[in-house]
Amino acid sequence: MAPLTSGDAPPKGPLPARPRRRRPPLTRARAAVLQRLADQPEPCRVAALAAVTRQHPNTVREHLDVLVADGYATRVAAEPDGRGRPAWLYAVVDLEDVADDAVVVAREYAGLAATLAAHLARSSANPAEESLEAGSAWGHQLALASGREPAPNATAARRQVVAMLDELGFEPDADARAGVVRLRRCPLLEAAHEHPEVVCNVHLGLVRAALEELGADAGGAALRPFSEPGACRLDLLPRRRREPDV
Repeated sequence: MAPLTSGDAPPKGPLPARPRRRRPPLTRARAAVLQRLADQPEPCRVAALAAVTRQHPNTVREHLDVLVADGYATRVAAEPDGRGRPAWLYAVVDLEDVADDAVVVAREYAGLAATLAAHLARSSANPAEESLEAGSAWGHQLALASGREPAPNATAARRQVVAMLDELGFEPDADARAGVVRLRRCPLLEAAHEHPEVVCNVHLGLVRAALEELGADAGGAALRPFSEPGACRLDLLPRRRREPDV
């Protein structure tokens, strides 16, 4: 492969976020049924799965119904065999199908966010400030909903915020103290390119609020959109302690 020339340098800023699909967590009993289902070489009926799990068919059926509803398993009708309704055949979900569904959801979400960002940019007298406020409200809500407790020290709090950003699809790359974070992906990349004063400030407000909830000083948090090859730079250290760039 030929070396990169100056004209081939990667563009500054992050990549689009990888799509994710969140599914409800499994109970131990339901996970055991799903594992047994995954072990089967072909789709199987409730009776067969009940035999290998040594559970009552009604119990297995209840677990399977929830697994199907939550996206872990699929259900199709078997070929008719005599009178009566055909039996159901169950199988674990195809991971490629999950990815396809996630892409559709991500695109719909991104389209909605882009529309809202454009509206705020047009209609607000101070879109940057209002975006920070909206992001702050979101960040407080996310930090509380995550169940995370305030951290014992500022570094641990910053690391928890980095973990939240990873869950949101930013693919953060943080230094040892989580003082400088490079965001390699963006869940709203197209909208951020079109309206950075809105989208990027929403993300900054989110980070500052999460820092506050988790016990760190948010005063120095700053986001530098599209500032580096393949990333946006996020500074999390308080201003009085921030070290100069080298």
